[in-house]
Amino acid sequence: MTAETITAAAAGSWTLGDLVVNRIGFGAMRLTQNGAAFAAGASPSDRGRAISVLRRAVELGVNHIDTAAFYFSPLRSANELINQALAPYPDDLVIATKVGPGRDPSGKWLPHATPEQLRGQVEENLRQLGRDHLDVVNLRIVGTDSIAERFGALAELREAGLIRHLGLSNIRPHHLAEAQAIAPVVCVQNMYGLGASPEQEAFLRACGEQGVAFVPFYSIAGTGREAGATATTDTSQVQAIARAHGVSAAQIRLAWTLHRGPHVLAIPGTGNPDHLTQNVAAGTLRLSEAELTALGGLQRETA
Repeated sequence: MTAETITAAAAGSWTLGDLVVNRIGFGAMRLTQNGAAFAAGASPSDRGRAISVLRRAVELGVNHIDTAAFYFSPLRSANELINQALAPYPDDLVIATKVGPGRDPSGKWLPHATPEQLRGQVEENLRQLGRDHLDVVNLRIVGTDSIAERFGALAELREAGLIRHLGLSNIRPHHLAEAQAIAPVVCVQNMYGLGASPEQEAFLRACGEQGVAFVPFYSIAGTGREAGATATTDTSQVQAIARAHGVSAAQIRLAWTLHRGPHVLAIPGTGNPDHLTQNVAAGTLRLSEAELTALGGLQRETA
């Protein structure tokens, strides 16, 4: 497949509720500033370049964009960049956002939202994106406490028509069961990548068995998280397989993630147009059983 014919559709598709998305999507977290996401003192991204990356992503067949109102830096907001770049939105474009965390105007993190505060967060996403409803809203949490009240508040907004579908982020298996007793859950966003623990692998499989999309974050960055991949991220196995395919180690990591099941959706983020093309092209890679076995045997990365 040549650069001219690369398309996100090559990775296959999945249905979030009644919304069909290509399995290679786009994460907006890195659009707003240069350097590590949320880093103090980092310079704002180039607005024109960020907008061109978003438009190019859609040209390449990406129809699933992950964002949040708390993805912002001085002078830049991921939601407003998406609005400026893509509105009026294509009919098949699915924008998924997250609520729960919040940041004040200086960027300082606030306590996670109460059930009563979640409506305000939903309305802020609607305002920034210029929408009258949100396609998918993920409740992002920290900890193991009950999510019933918070998820119930979002379920009420779904009934009111402000939200089409609900998901969860950074959760444990018991949270999924708790939420499903309240309203349908179409996706789970959790940290996952090469070297995942047996517990993470089991949860990924369980989501597939229940028809719930599993959407890994940091699947390329690994232990680098918001700062991106580190110099020690890629093992000799990853590098050797990348050389054999003539691609980058990051592309191998993405391809491996997509091989974990048809319900696994990738949302790699970048502000670099060349990296965007490489990420989409990773959906065309087909790894052999021997390569998958070698990659699957990597030891768990340190969290």
